[in-house]
Amino acid sequence: MSAALQSVARGTNSLELTPDPTLAARHRMAVRDLRGAWALRRLCWTLAWLDIKLRYRGSMLGPFWLTLSTAIMVAAMGGIYAALFHMNLHEYLPFLALSLVLWGFLAALVGDASLGFTSSEGMIRSMRMPFTLYAARIVVRNVVVLAHNIVVIVAVFAIYGIWPGAIALLALPAFALWLVDALAFSLTLGALCARFRDIPPIVANVVQMMFFVTPVIWRPELVGRDRMWLLPVNPFGSLLEIVRAPLLGEVPTAMTYVSAVLYSLLLLALSWMLFVRVRNRIAFWV
Repeated sequence: MSAALQSVARGTNSLELTPDPTLAARHRMAVRDLRGAWALRRLCWTLAWLDIKLRYRGSMLGPFWLTLSTAIMVAAMGGIYAALFHMNLHEYLPFLALSLVLWGFLAALVGDASLGFTSSEGMIRSMRMPFTLYAARIVVRNVVVLAHNIVVIVAVFAIYGIWPGAIALLALPAFALWLVDALAFSLTLGALCARFRDIPPIVANVVQMMFFVTPVIWRPELVGRDRMWLLPVNPFGSLLEIVRAPLLGEVPTAMTYVSAVLYSLLLLALSWMLFVRVRNRIAFWV
């Protein structure tokens, strides 16, 4: 039971007791939150674009600084790691460029999701808006930055004459799955980090660790045939592969698709249960 203390005229106070919303009512409020965010999709785009403009205010290249740094990293790491892994540079450099750009999107999204609600503290406390809007704002902002970094992939593919063909269309539904997962992950991690302020640095360390255990700078086949079954255990590896492989002209394995879908369904279920439970508390946590 939740209590609301109301002041009544002439100094008389009364305590009005109202029941907590039922589980069905919480589900309905969460659905309304999603619908409200969709209705404000143009505002979401405007806020995301404003975030990018403010972040790079006074900069000559703006988000293309990230594109330039990614290009330099690809050029610097390509020759070194191709020699270390004894791989043909013509095959390895397109793989590395694509992997670093996609991983940069995932890593930036996770970092922004950690501060998704706490960074919008002023807006949350001053106006009533759907909480899903703040999560969608993070997703849109990082998709725009990813669009800038695609220049690196196009340039490397053009230099080495890489053309994936019609198989590349398989990356479209995979990236759509990424967007759904990104929204769910932003809601989940944003709420948890608003409640427990120790989580963001932990998340940053985990992302850094996952960079080395995920096939980003090394190709999956380097683990050997007898250990290939370990790759789908890593959710980052499965989700990365279903987008990366088609763009390289390869079809992901059935196990990769199954693991990516299962991880996504698990994330969506956990995110929905958490959001339904804590949606009314986020404003007090920030």
